Amino acid sequence: MTQPAGTMPEATDIAYGRHRAFHNVIRSEFAKFFTIRSTYWMLLAAIVFNVGLAAALAIFIPGALSTQDMAAVDPTRLSLGGLHLSQIVFGVLGVLIITSEYGTGAIRTTLAAIPQRRRVLAAKAIVFATTTLILGISSSFAAFLAFQAFLPSDGLRTTLADPGVLRAVFGGGLYVTVLGLLGLGLGATIRSSAGAIAALLGLLFVPPLLTGLLPPTWQTTIRPYVPMEAGSQIFIAVNNDPNGLDPWVGFGVLTLYAATALTIGFVLIRHRDA
Repeated sequence: MTQPAGTMPEATDIAYGRHRAFHNVIRSEFAKFFTIRSTYWMLLAAIVFNVGLAAALAIFIPGALSTQDMAAVDPTRLSLGGLHLSQIVFGVLGVLIITSEYGTGAIRTTLAAIPQRRRVLAAKAIVFATTTLILGISSSFAAFLAFQAFLPSDGLRTTLADPGVLRAVFGGGLYVTVLGLLGLGLGATIRSSAGAIAALLGLLFVPPLLTGLLPPTWQTTIRPYVPMEAGSQIFIAVNNDPNGLDPWVGFGVLTLYAATALTIGFVLIRHRDA
């Protein structure tokens, strides 16, 4: 059976047209993301938290530590202490990239112009993940270098060549990116800024508190798998924590949480009214 003339060029043209259409959706979402003033303020806050706190810890912490404490402390974990604050910023920003349009009603215009709803959510995820990954990794490295630069002595000094350090610093950027995508998935599912932010913060901070009330054997079984405990192993555990998951396994668990939230969002966005 022969191929009808013109079939392959037509298929190629259709594929190219879809590619161009999706490229235009990404450009549109990129423009929307960076025309909102709050985006810049939140990204700036994340950088200040990461780098500023690292410099402050380098200045004030060494003088408060005894010789025994200096030997026990993990300097890389200290330098990345700002991630505990900036994770909230990235998570909230992930929520707002989708819920802000539902709050203003602009989502109706977006979906009217682009009926393929999943394409809109995919474009938002790509724009957010790309931005956060670049900024998260850059600010993690900047925090590490700022900590080293402001140390008054060599007692806590370390380098990226030391075991586990490069993975921890690079992993800090990966962590906030996936955490932000978890926020995006919750935002797409709940569609309310307040509700999705409350769900995100609850998912991060409530399980560690609740597992602390459990018997010790239950804590060691359950706690390593709650989102923040699992994901943060990628940047807080230069030496593997005996009570936690392997850093990359823990990061995989957090990724699974984010993938689940995004999958639910992709399913619901197609079947619900805007």
